[in-house]
Amino acid sequence: MFSNKKECVAMLLAGGQGTRLYSLTRDVAKPAVSFGGKYRIIDFPLSNCINSNIDTIGVLTQYKPFDLNQYIGNGQPWDLDRLNGGVFVLPPYVTGESGDWYKGTANAIYQNIAFIDKFSPEYVLILSGDHIYKMDYDKMLDYHKEKGSDCTIAVINVPIEEASRFGIMNTNPDNSVYEFEEKPKQPKSTNASMGIYIFNWQKLRKYLIEDEADPKSSNDFGKNIIPNMLKDGQKLFAYNFEGYWKDVGTIASLWEANMDIINEESGINLDDNSWKIYARNAAEPPHYIGQTGKIVNSLVTEGCEIEGTVINSVISSGVRIAKGAYVENCNIMPNAHIEEGADVRFAIVGQNAVVNKNAKVGDTQVGPVKGEWQITVVGPNAKVKENEVVPVKAMVD
Repeated sequence: MFSNKKECVAMLLAGGQGTRLYSLTRDVAKPAVSFGGKYRIIDFPLSNCINSNIDTIGVLTQYKPFDLNQYIGNGQPWDLDRLNGGVFVLPPYVTGESGDWYKGTANAIYQNIAFIDKFSPEYVLILSGDHIYKMDYDKMLDYHKEKGSDCTIAVINVPIEEASRFGIMNTNPDNSVYEFEEKPKQPKSTNASMGIYIFNWQKLRKYLIEDEADPKSSNDFGKNIIPNMLKDGQKLFAYNFEGYWKDVGTIASLWEANMDIINEESGINLDDNSWKIYARNAAEPPHYIGQTGKIVNSLVTEGCEIEGTVINSVISSGVRIAKGAYVENCNIMPNAHIEEGADVRFAIVGQNAVVNKNAKVGDTQVGPVKGEWQITVVGPNAKVKENEVVPVKAMVD
């Protein structure tokens, strides 16, 4: 008899507005933002799932979902066009009693209990759609089983001076969690939660229903579900992840992650046949470098025309950089045009944007200010006029 049963179902939270990315997320959800020349941010958790032998994924969308829904489609680029399982886009919907937007991370999963129940999983993997990393979730699941855990939380070691920016897991010597602190002013440890959880489904199901019935709840995993499980004495363990991981929720962190691709020492390698990152890409002609084109330590994607100078930058598909233009330490998103004589430095130039002749965008920097690079942004579809000067950290919308 045909069975839908799956050992583990992944639920990918991809409804975030990404307000700190400002104009870059004006028309698309954060997970749909362009990254690394030919990818979207959501390609990373989707690829991690299929590389980890998890083939049933619910993608929870909410804010500006059209572009993301269209991009995911039937899941074919990630080998997720399956008869049994596959990828499912799950927007909020009206039920017999009510129809609500997702009120929080836990409520988003609560609203999709019926979807998860269809597959009768033993375990549910909860993921965020806005992080850049490669991770074998199968190894994390093995650890979860080995520990007999009710909930396993992936953590990464961060510098103590940055720990107050994260949810921190305080653990015993065996990695069992005895306390969770959300952005503590005086952190006791450096185990930062990555927003990646594995739960025993029946246990999580019970806590989601109880949480929904609590009118005072924020309906959030970090603020409600995990503290409630700890309070009840459930078994929670931290899973230490060692590798590259970046939360790209700000302009500076998105720019840094793109720059990390062309830095051999950063630890992220997209040219890795053992752990491919898959993406949906339209067919493009090969990139063209003209006689006047000069490229130094940069990633240039297919479909580009480069006749200017490109240094230490990530250039996405369909970008045109004209003769005499100068681009340094930039992330240029798909189909943007940098016209003759334009000078663009330490900037993100959005999709379909145009920097016209002899305009100057951003400037050279020697290092971050108070830990953050001062990145200039030209938003998607925006136009910088001829000879216009866009100062450091400004945003053209």
